[in-house]
Amino acid sequence: MLGFLQARAIAGLEWVADDCYYRSISLDGTHGTIAVRPGAGHALEVTIRFPRLAALPAIIARLRRVFDLAADPEIINRQLAEDPLMSTLTAARPGLRVPGAWDGFELAMRAVLGQQITVTAAVKLAGKLVQQYGEPLHEIAVDRPGLTHVFPQAERVAAADLATLGMPRTRAATLSGVAAALVANPRLFDTRASLEEAVLTLRELPGIGDWTAQYIAIRQLRETDAFPAGDVGLMQAIAQHEGDRPNARQLTERAEAWRPWRAYAAQHLWASIV
Repeated sequence: MLGFLQARAIAGLEWVADDCYYRSISLDGTHGTIAVRPGAGHALEVTIRFPRLAALPAIIARLRRVFDLAADPEIINRQLAEDPLMSTLTAARPGLRVPGAWDGFELAMRAVLGQQITVTAAVKLAGKLVQQYGEPLHEIAVDRPGLTHVFPQAERVAAADLATLGMPRTRAATLSGVAAALVANPRLFDTRASLEEAVLTLRELPGIGDWTAQYIAIRQLRETDAFPAGDVGLMQAIAQHEGDRPNARQLTERAEAWRPWRAYAAQHLWASIV
């Protein structure tokens, strides 16, 4: 989990060091920070610095989503292990969980920025977005120097010309369009009645295809069966383990055996790529 978060840590917003994940947070305009590290046994040790005690339940709920604490790996692995490939992968990482998102809008921006470019390039663009349009933290802690800003608000992104950050105008328009859609519908990234309904709603947004919708469904909506069958990394992982690289249709058919835990199968495949 720390490896996943570190590879995607946005400068100014997140920081991973000494087996600890730090990030800035903003709830209703109030700023704070969190620090999460492995605790004793099967637990996380969390330090929260936030001026409003009443926000603690909401912060804990988000942390549970980010670290997928509601998952039961034993149940998931038992189902996945019926497939020979997944049996090998789950044995290699028996406690693997699917990293979630702190905030739906932030995750959607990350997903759009990651369209057709590397993780490193997407993270660099996200850092520019945070520095340019994110609000500076009200207080910068001496022991958390890497945290300087909170993630931009949707209203500001919707009105900005993001192409100046160094991305194609079509992608900049998608980011602004998603932000405007959230401003118009604050419940845009809330859980839907079904995975199909969630993906359909997301795909109605300008510039959002199936891959992006499925990725948002996995990390924000916590849909355990979401599966971005067109993902190049998943195809590469299958080719690495089994020799033949599938296309999206073939991968979709193969993934039927992994229901209702296709999101976890995808995470195992991503984690196994060398």
